[in-house]
Amino acid sequence: MKDRLERLLPTDERKRKWTAISLTVVIAGLLSIWGIYGIGQYGIALFILTPLFIGAGSTILYGLNREITKQDAWQIGYLTLAIFLAALLVFAIEGIICVAMAAPFGLLLTWVGSLIGHAIINKNSTDASTTFLVLVGIIPTMAFIEKSSQPTLVSVVSSIRIDAPPQTVWKNVIEFPHLDEPEDFIFKTGIAYPINARIKGTGVGAVRHCNFTTGSFVEPITVWDEPRLLKFTVVQQPEPMKELSFWDVDAPHLHDYFVSKQGQFKLTRLPNGKTLLEGTTWYYHNIKPAFYWQLWSNSIIHKIHDRVLVHIKKNSER
Repeated sequence: MKDRLERLLPTDERKRKWTAISLTVVIAGLLSIWGIYGIGQYGIALFILTPLFIGAGSTILYGLNREITKQDAWQIGYLTLAIFLAALLVFAIEGIICVAMAAPFGLLLTWVGSLIGHAIINKNSTDASTTFLVLVGIIPTMAFIEKSSQPTLVSVVSSIRIDAPPQTVWKNVIEFPHLDEPEDFIFKTGIAYPINARIKGTGVGAVRHCNFTTGSFVEPITVWDEPRLLKFTVVQQPEPMKELSFWDVDAPHLHDYFVSKQGQFKLTRLPNGKTLLEGTTWYYHNIKPAFYWQLWSNSIIHKIHDRVLVHIKKNSER
């Protein structure tokens, strides 16, 4: 196997470098497309093992039976990663914002992969080709394993104090007029944000429509405890964002990978006729590693909450 791999690689340093990069990008790209569109997974295989492979694979191919430094290793790893990410954008597999969100994790793991590849070719080059094939095989294997895992429901709570009694605040909770254009940069990148809310009916069974820039959240009311608690489920939701891209990107993760399940507004009467308003969203997403992507999603949901809560406060205090 080592001899076959060696025959694929030119002896000329420049040609060998670009051959190593090209082979790694093609393999990583094909495995990513298979994982995303074939297996339907955005997880550890894509966001952890793929950048590790990009770093280690390109380093192994470039440094097989040659002397390279650690700097050579991470430089070729990062160059390979850059070309891989550019290909995702050019072929409309992903948009700019999603690539930017994944980049910190990808940069770190590509660097780690490059160091692993460097250690392998310097310790025992005869095992390098075997390691390369193992790295290729473990990516789809992990994608299949992840497919059976169940997501965890997560809650995000935001609050604000309002200089108005709960009864006044309640009227602005169940529905509210058009919001001003957002000032937060995150909402200028294509992330969906709320623009108004409307409700049909009153009491349990009424249906609230929280309208975002990409469509409407349809929210049947399950608890109507005026003016203390409004709770609802989510039976329909729009895309969480519009991909920022040169093309019309419709990535699978825009559909049923971020799922809002239910929400509520809790109003607590404070002294001097004021109100503590708390907004809660329960959601899950089918994107892993969860701890990393929850940092992004929790932050964005807090931004969405704050936008709505500040608007309710402004209308209630008039």
